[in-house]
Amino acid sequence: MALAEIPLCVWRKRGQTFVFRGQTIRYWTAGQGEPLLLIHGFPTASWDWHYLWQPLAQRYRVIACDMLGFGDSAKPVNHEYSLLEQADLQQALLAHLNVEQPVHVLAHDYGDSVAQELLARHYETRIDLASCVFLNGGLFPETHRPVLMQKLLLSPLGWMIGRAFTRDGLVKSFRQIFGPQTRPSESEMDDFWGLIDSNHGPRIMHKLIAYIPERRVQRERWVSAMQRGEVPLRVIDGEVDPISGAHMVKRYRELIPEPDTVLLPDIGHYPQTEAPAQVLKHYQEFRDRLVSPPRKAACS
Repeated sequence: MALAEIPLCVWRKRGQTFVFRGQTIRYWTAGQGEPLLLIHGFPTASWDWHYLWQPLAQRYRVIACDMLGFGDSAKPVNHEYSLLEQADLQQALLAHLNVEQPVHVLAHDYGDSVAQELLARHYETRIDLASCVFLNGGLFPETHRPVLMQKLLLSPLGWMIGRAFTRDGLVKSFRQIFGPQTRPSESEMDDFWGLIDSNHGPRIMHKLIAYIPERRVQRERWVSAMQRGEVPLRVIDGEVDPISGAHMVKRYRELIPEPDTVLLPDIGHYPQTEAPAQVLKHYQEFRDRLVSPPRKAACS
């Protein structure tokens, strides 16, 4: 089953804005029903969800934003970016939209870390989460394998590397992390790059990359929250992703009680664009199971 794309030019026209701590944030919402918060990854933006947007909006109230420093949202230069602040942003967006019901979360990559923070806050009674599904992301710092560009951005020369980052550099990085048969087209690469380049994005990439050491600082708190088991969790993961593929799922199964995991063969780091129909199938199966008697066996 092929899912229809939403061209970036159309996606941008559907966006709205609100102000978070003095910065303009672009966000999107559609559909009715239980709120479903979609949280994108690094270095892209919420357009990553465009294949899933309409199918999910047929069942849920879907909500997504370009986080601070990403996509078409503000990208202040003199700012210290933090995963904790991005979690604050997600909560501010929910408040802006008057969302009072328990929230379901579907996250990817960098967004997984934001979702982990929200999960920890759930157990601190600071937000009410109904469920959380993670796509490929560094849930455990010990399994995260950054690509060369990420390592360079973390180095003392990161500010120079970021400013010199180009579409060609993005193509080289994406070639490494997508599945062999599911790499983005030239048109898709233009759109991914356009979102990164928007608002002079390359000049702050070395600041955004601070999420990698921040994950190490928060590891115990976040892993402990995942181990609580009161909020239903699932991992849907592209198996051949060199950053957070099968090796991350193996660690997840070791650490998380009764792990619910789905591995997608031959799919890389961006399953929501590489295999959106599969992601949709496994996500809806997970949600359907929440309203029927749970099965003990995990999917894999």
